Amino acid sequence: MSYSSPVYNIISVPIEKIEPNTYNPNSVAPPELSLLYESIKEDGYTMPIVCYYDRSRDVYVIVDGFHRYRVMLEHQDIYDREEGKLPVSVINKSLDCRMASTIRHNRARGSHNVDLMSNIIKELHELGRSDAWISKHLGMDKDEILRLKQITGLAALFRDVEFGRAWQPIEEDDDFE
Repeated sequence: MSYSSPVYNIISVPIEKIEPNTYNPNSVAPPELSLLYESIKEDGYTMPIVCYYDRSRDVYVIVDGFHRYRVMLEHQDIYDREEGKLPVSVINKSLDCRMASTIRHNRARGSHNVDLMSNIIKELHELGRSDAWISKHLGMDKDEILRLKQITGLAALFRDVEFGRAWQPIEEDDDFE
């Protein structure tokens, strides 16, 4: 018998039959949670919630995807659009292996490379996207966008930026030496 990854058997589960686990140490800051909502609103659910099915209680316990689950709980527009159902990938593992799975999922997400993010900002700017558009769609504040623009060092990225005078030169006195 050949192995088949759980992702090939996604099922649609009513959110009322899904519950969070009690051991997930991961948390998401409010800006990233807002971005997750925007992502789900714009793109839909593109990743399933990973769950263990507890037959004795007839519930699906989240192994990975708590924040995607939370978005549906907290946003009626998402709940309505999805008809209260989440895509679920089921794994059948013991509690200790599920805990390890949760940590692997959390840690495997990685982080963004600053140089690559700077290049993305540059490309979006060249495509005519404003800082406001970048802020909304990438979940960045204006200071982060500015820092990423500074890394690329391209003057064109600052064409529409109004600079203030940080200092005023003083005239040297003849007496000053």
